[in-house]
Amino acid sequence: MKPTPCLLALALSMPPAAFARQVDPRGPEQMLKGTIDKVMGAIRSDPGARAGDPERTLEIVRRDFLPSTDFMLTTQYAVGSAWTHATPAQRDALFREFQTLLARTYAIQLTQMRQDDTQFRYAPTDRPAADADDAVVRTTVVTGGDTMAIDYRMRRTAAGWKIYDIDMMGAWLIQVYRQQFAARLASGGIDGLISYLAAHNRGP
Repeated sequence: MKPTPCLLALALSMPPAAFARQVDPRGPEQMLKGTIDKVMGAIRSDPGARAGDPERTLEIVRRDFLPSTDFMLTTQYAVGSAWTHATPAQRDALFREFQTLLARTYAIQLTQMRQDDTQFRYAPTDRPAADADDAVVRTTVVTGGDTMAIDYRMRRTAAGWKIYDIDMMGAWLIQVYRQQFAARLASGGIDGLISYLAAHNRGP
C-alpha cells in the first residue's frame, strides 16, 4: 500500500523528536525499582529460571535488564585511556564481549535471589538536582535470612536514567575491571583484551 499525500504531509510536518526513542520520565530510583520488579517477576514466572537455570536467567537479564543499562559507557570507563586509541570495530567488539560478561555476572547473582521471600529494599536517596547527570541508588537484598548490599550508579541519558556501574561485593565493577583490563592491555593491547573477554565468555 502506497502512502497517501496526506500521510506524507503529516509525517513531514512532525518534529524529529517524534521519531526518537521514547524518553523514560522516571527518576533513577523509580526506574531501577521498575526494572528490578520486572526482572524478578520474570524469573519467578519462568520454570527454568525459578529452578536456578543460569541460561534462562541470562535470557531474562538480556531481555529485561540490559535495556535499562548504558554498558557502552561502562566499557569506556573500564578500558580507560586505551579506548581513545581503539578503532570503531575494536570498540564494538569490546562492548559486545564486556556486556556479555556483565550480563552473565548479574545473572549468576540473580540465581541466588530467586526465592519468593527475596526482598529488595531501597535506601532513601536525595532527589538529584534537575541538572544532575549522575546518581547512586542503594539497595539491600534480603533472601533466606542473608542480607546483601547492591548499589547502582546511574547516568542521565537522552532516553532517561540508565545503569552503568554496580557494586555487588563491596567494589564497583568499573573499578574492579579497570585494574584487570590494565594488565591485559599492557601485555596484549586492545586485541589481546578482546580475545581474553571472548575466551572468558566461551567458558572452559
